Amino acid sequence: METPHSMTTEDEKTQAEGAAKDAELAQAIMSRCFHPRVLGSEAWEGYIFSDVEIRIKESTDLYGAVLWPSAMVLCHFLETNRDQYNLMDKNVIELGAGTGLVTIVASLLGAKVTSTDLPDVLGNLGYNVTKLFWGEELDQRFPRTSHQFDYIMAADVVYAHPYLEELMETFDYLCQDNTQILWAMRFRLDPENSFVDRFRQRFDLEELYNLPSLSIKLYRAWRKTKGTRVA
Repeated sequence: METPHSMTTEDEKTQAEGAAKDAELAQAIMSRCFHPRVLGSEAWEGYIFSDVEIRIKESTDLYGAVLWPSAMVLCHFLETNRDQYNLMDKNVIELGAGTGLVTIVASLLGAKVTSTDLPDVLGNLGYNVTKLFWGEELDQRFPRTSHQFDYIMAADVVYAHPYLEELMETFDYLCQDNTQILWAMRFRLDPENSFVDRFRQRFDLEELYNLPSLSIKLYRAWRKTKGTRVA
C-alpha cells in the first residue's frame, strides 16, 4: 500500500521528467534559429530546416509580420514527423502565414502550399504570398469542388484580435472530411482558452506537443463526424 509520501514523491518524479522533456524539446526547437555573423543593410534571422538555411525578413511594424516561436514548433514537428505526416504532393493551405516560414518548410517537405494572410501583412510576406479576409468570400476564392486541402496549417493565429469568429468560420469552411488541421498556439490570455473550447464544438482535437516553458501547444484536429458536432 502506498503512503501519501510515496505518492507525492512519485508525482514529483513524473513532473520532473515532464519538465526535463519539455526543456529538451524546447531547446531543440529554438536551436533551429541563427543570426548573421555580420550585420548588413537588411535585418534578417536564419532558420535551419531540412538541411536548408532559410533567411526570414521581419517587419516589426506589424504584429503578424514577426516570426513567433509557434511557427518554429510547427516546422520542427513537420520535419521530425515526416514519416507519419508525409507532405509529399499534399495540398496544404496556411492561414496567417506571417513571415512564411511554415509555408517554406512545408514546401521543402514536398507539399503544394497555398500561403495566405490578412492584407496588411502581405507586403512583408511577399518579400520572403494570397490575400484572405477570414470568413469573407470563401466560396468564391476557394470553391470546394476545386480546392480540397489535405492539411490546414496555422501558427499563432489566435490572440486578442477582432477576427476570431471569422477565423473559426474559415477553419470550418476549409476543413473537409479528409482534411487535417495542424495548429500551434501560444497561450497568453483568455481569448486563447475560450477559442479552444469553441473549436472543440466543431472539431475533434488531439494534443501533439505541450511545451509549458514556451506556453505553446500543438494540436491536430479534424472535422467531427455527423451527429457529434455541437451546434
